[in-house]
Amino acid sequence: MARNRCLILSSPSEVWRLLSDGHRYAEWVTGTQRILAVDPHWPDIGARLKVRVGAGPLTLDDTCVVRISEPRHRLQLEAKAEPFGAARIAMKLIPWGEHTLFTLDWHPLRGPGTRMHGLPVEYFVRIRNGMMLTKLAQIAVREHAAGV
Repeated sequence: MARNRCLILSSPSEVWRLLSDGHRYAEWVTGTQRILAVDPHWPDIGARLKVRVGAGPLTLDDTCVVRISEPRHRLQLEAKAEPFGAARIAMKLIPWGEHTLFTLDWHPLRGPGTRMHGLPVEYFVRIRNGMMLTKLAQIAVREHAAGV
């Protein structure tokens, strides 16, 4: 499992507002080229987010399904990217004064990722997830300052 943490200088409600808008995931999820479809009831349990991920011409369509949704506290997704399997992405928002301590855990569930699980893969995922959290924090702080 790869785990990242970040103190975001915005409230859990403000951070949750970003997580609740599936159309905005391409702004902060590293590797997402574009959003293909968002269920209208995102991020309720069972809702789906379809995205195109990749680098340059190497792309793949991915579907994220909400498995747990506790507004302003917790969101867990199952990301399915065939033929590579699936992973659990668990996000937790912890109030830290006026701010948010954001924790992101990634764990392979099925497919080749479960066999390659270990230090090299986790290191790569930690780097990627760290970039994502930096982008998410920047957007949340910018919108907090603008009063959005």
